[in-house]
Amino acid sequence: MPLSAAPAGAVNCVVLAGRLVRPAETQVLPSEATLVRLEVRVELPAAPAETVPVVWFDPPAWPATLDAGAEVVVVGRVRRRFFRAGGATQSRTEVVVERAARARTRRRAALLVQAAAAGLEAAAADLADGGGQAPPYEPASPKASTAPSAEVSQ
Repeated sequence: MPLSAAPAGAVNCVVLAGRLVRPAETQVLPSEATLVRLEVRVELPAAPAETVPVVWFDPPAWPATLDAGAEVVVVGRVRRRFFRAGGATQSRTEVVVERAARARTRRRAALLVQAAAAGLEAAAADLADGGGQAPPYEPASPKASTAPSAEVSQ
């Protein structure tokens, strides 16, 4: 969901600019949708480099041709998914692409980042106006429930 379509007060926006650590991997899902997986390495000054798993559902053709070392700019959202593997439940946290560009297409890459920034500014204004105000956090009493917490990062 694009940031501009998010409900009031809801914000889940990620902007990455980095290099691929391996070639893009394409997979055709049982639903016949195409999935491209990317591993984007982001290097910030005075911080260790971080590699971020990125997935793109039904992308255009160009991402499948990306090789290790390609520079990309990605705008998307964080998602945590759960699945069964080897008889155990596992989870993965990844960035789902909403829009992306090769970094060498500087104007397009800059427009993606500007659009994300504008969406974040609008979300901040909405929160400041109280339109998306979340209720104050109140920790649950340890004796209130024995059920697992529903507050799982998604």
